[in-house]
This record gives sequence, structure tokens and C-alpha cells, in this order.
Amino acid sequence: MKTFTIRLGLALMLATALSACKSQYELLLEGNDSEAKYTAAFDYFNQGKYSKASQLFESLAVITSGTARDDTVQYYWGLSNYRAKDYFTAETNFERFTENFPRSPFAESAAFLYLDCLFRGTYRYELDQTPTYKTITAISEYLINHPDSEYRSVCARMLDDLNERLDRKAYENAYLYYKMEDYLAARVALKNVLKDNADNRYREDILYYTAMSSYNYANLSVPEKRKERFLVFYDDYFNYAGEYPETARRKELEKLYDKAKEKY
Repeated sequence: MKTFTIRLGLALMLATALSACKSQYELLLEGNDSEAKYTAAFDYFNQGKYSKASQLFESLAVITSGTARDDTVQYYWGLSNYRAKDYFTAETNFERFTENFPRSPFAESAAFLYLDCLFRGTYRYELDQTPTYKTITAISEYLINHPDSEYRSVCARMLDDLNERLDRKAYENAYLYYKMEDYLAARVALKNVLKDNADNRYREDILYYTAMSSYNYANLSVPEKRKERFLVFYDDYFNYAGEYPETARRKELEKLYDKAKEKY
């Protein structure tokens, strides 16, 4: 009995000591004083201590759910994560916010910050572009829903960047066949790029390498196949020359055209 009493006393002393070692922030976070938490959360936020502010807003979210402070707490929870550069968590915060508080004064800002988080989660053109397509769709919907948004110019720059990645990926994937010297596959792939998107910003490169692919394919063919295959090159040459008559590449292709015409 005496041993048990001693052990209990030591346990109580240890618990007291540990409690004393806890910081004011930890005690506040674990406590139930919503007013103190609310004030402290904004104090930390205004001081730039976004990780601590985020934890307090997250703790408050359960307490203030359904109250007048609900949207404020939810918005600043997301904004704290955003400022802390935890864009993955902030994306979830803002997506949930836009669904739950469409009429909040913070709604438009939250919707844009959601887009910004999506944009930051996209990859270089060489990698998977699934997040890019998702972001483009989200930005397009945002611009429809907020036609007078102050963020329109930023959204336009985002869309331009994302579409450039898609254009380049499509072009580079097709051009790879050319680098591999599979000229027939290269021509088909390059033409399919413009078939899918005639306004691809690498259009000149695509038309040039289409012509080069058909020339090389014809030139490397067996003699009895060359004449008919050079006819394809002639078409590709005229397509390029018609759109880009003043370029050095046009002159290069013209020399190949003249050379082919002398023989075939």
C-alpha cells in the first residue's frame, strides 16, 4: 500500500511538472476557451506565424461550426495554410469553403485561392498533365461565374502558361519520332497534333518537321517508291511555305523541293 501511494504521488508530481512545461500556446490549443483561441489565432496570423494560426483555426472550426464566425474561421484556416505554403491542405480548405459558403464575403477570394493552389500543384510539361486539365477547367468555370473578377488577368496568365505546357507536350511527343528517325510515324503524329489543335503555338515547328519527315521518308525509300512519296513532301512544303514564306526554314525546304523536282 505504501509503495502504491509513493508511485501515485510520483505520477502526480510528473504530470504537474509536464503541465508546467507546456507553453501558453499548447495550453491554449488544448483548451476550450473559444474567445481566447479566436483572438490568439488572429494574433499569430498577423505576426506571420501561419502554422500556429492554422492549428488554432482548425481547432476552432469544430467549435464555431454553424455560428456567425464559421466562414471567417474556415477561410482563415485555409489562408493560414496557404501563407505557410502548405498548398495541398489549403486547396482542400478552399474547395470545401466554396462549396459550403457560396454567399460569404470571402467566397470569391477563396475560389481564386483554390485555383492558385491547383495551379501550384501542376507539373512541368514533360510530366503527367492530368492536374493541368483539371486546373484549366476550374479556371474556366471561375471566369464564367466571376466575369468581373479582379483576378481575371492573373487567371489569363495561368491559362496561357497551362495551355503552353499542353501545346509543348503534344509537339514534343510527336517530334520524338522524328528524333528517332521514324519519319513515317513522325509525320502522322505531327499532323495529328494540328488535327487536335490547329492553334498549337508550336505550329510552325510542327509544319516544318512534317515536311522534313515526308522528305526524309521519301528520300530513304526504295527507288520505285520515291516519286509518289515525294509528292507528299511537295504538299507539306507548300503548306509550310504558304504560312511562313519569309523564314530561313522556308528557304531550306525550297532547296530540298528543287533538289527533289530535278530527280522526280
